[in-house]
Amino acid sequence: MKIMSQGGSRGSIRGNANDAGNDTESRVENSAAEPWLSIEQQRVWREWLLASAHITSHLVADLRRDGLDVCEYEILVTLSEADDAVRMSVLAAQVRQSKSRLTHAIERLEDRGFVTREPDGRDRRGVVARLTPAGIDQLREVTPHYARAVRHIFIDPVDPQDFAAVGRAMTAILSVPD
Repeated sequence: MKIMSQGGSRGSIRGNANDAGNDTESRVENSAAEPWLSIEQQRVWREWLLASAHITSHLVADLRRDGLDVCEYEILVTLSEADDAVRMSVLAAQVRQSKSRLTHAIERLEDRGFVTREPDGRDRRGVVARLTPAGIDQLREVTPHYARAVRHIFIDPVDPQDFAAVGRAMTAILSVPD
């Protein structure tokens, strides 16, 4: 049943039009004013969803061998790229995590000695996170494995010209406001 795309038959969405009290028909009629995805858009969208899950699954398994999850790795990388400590609210936005989820991840990283938290020296109401020497060592150990995994699952399978197009598409998607 192709519900999201124009390519689906109305019969497959509506079911048996002779069914009394079938609410589906009225929903389909009301949704006619809304845009549908074309068959090609639906195909690409579904492939993106599957590919995204496939990539994430591969990277999760790879990082798990090194004792990290994808969120923790991204936090360590983001902190390593900062000139100084990063305010927790800023870090949450940079790694696209809720403040609560970030706090739990930072606690795990802090327990392993990879980061520290301290009051923000500029505004004592805030808290900053800082990468420790042990965190830097962990990144140095894990990053070559992670880079190979990213190359294997995301970069190598894609033609360089297509890869450039993927980059442009991701830039456009990330420019859409929340």
